Amino acid sequence: MIIDSHAHVVMPPESFRYMAELIGGRANPSTKPNVPDASVRKAAEELVRSMDSVGTDVQFISPRPYLQMHSVKPGRVTELWSRHCNDLIARFVAMFPDRFRGVAGLPQFMNESPEVRVVAELKRCVNELGFVGCLLNPDPTESEGPTPPGLGDPFWYPLYEAMTALDVPALIHSAGSCSPRESYTLKFINEENIAVISLLESDVFQKFPNLKIVVGHGGGAIPYQMGRFRSWAVRRNHPQTFDEQLRKLYFDTCNYSKESIELLLKVAGADNVLFGTEKPGTGSARDPVSGRDYDDMKPVIESIEWLTEAQRRNVFECNCQRVYTRAFRQYKEA
Repeated sequence: MIIDSHAHVVMPPESFRYMAELIGGRANPSTKPNVPDASVRKAAEELVRSMDSVGTDVQFISPRPYLQMHSVKPGRVTELWSRHCNDLIARFVAMFPDRFRGVAGLPQFMNESPEVRVVAELKRCVNELGFVGCLLNPDPTESEGPTPPGLGDPFWYPLYEAMTALDVPALIHSAGSCSPRESYTLKFINEENIAVISLLESDVFQKFPNLKIVVGHGGGAIPYQMGRFRSWAVRRNHPQTFDEQLRKLYFDTCNYSKESIELLLKVAGADNVLFGTEKPGTGSARDPVSGRDYDDMKPVIESIEWLTEAQRRNVFECNCQRVYTRAFRQYKEA
């Protein structure tokens, strides 16, 4: 089975109209979304066709991160928008239960505590909609600052408590960027770097030993700067090497470079890497060398000669099932 652990929903046009109304009216008075089943099915079928074209069996879909509007005031905007996106994803899953799993977008707002809106929506998505994970944006100010503390700070503990109680992982994924110096693509990478170091220099995993964190896009720049951080761990007299610390985290393959993926697998270990493509998305452009889209990652993993068959299966399937334990629970119980 090929499980794509990192993908995003295709939004019907009615959803974008609702978004415009939310922003224009600042959610006051709030409007109600109206997306007919025919529009949802058309968007879902488009995503299924994309999956079939590259041999993906199941995709974990979440809201488009750069459209989450975490910094749009007031916080009620992202609260309503997150709920709409999550409800839409639940409809995708209901139409194609063998092809999709839901990953929740959280109504994070600026530097507001997760206790205010986030935990309640996560519980709703897991307990009522059957979702299997969530996105976590380390900077919901979207560069409009002041930023919340790093992910190692107690500020985030209410969310971690909920995640561990529900047994769902978070995918570290930034959202938009309001900085003229930083596109949202760069924002993703920068926030992943900060998130990794903040978590590893904290005692989060001692306090929450069952916490599961997946770092998107191959871990940002961290796996490719290992020498600097190995030295950093030594200079801090850390009892573990940086390599050992890094393996408390999981990573996906949304990187689109064979050379980088090989390095990630060597550094993080094949047991800590989950197959992910984010297709269709940033990588959906034709590579003139291979003749495939950059985000057609299955042939890339298959072409890494030094991976054993067991390791390939772990990347494509088993690691994902181990981390996202809710994803296939109903099938195992049946």
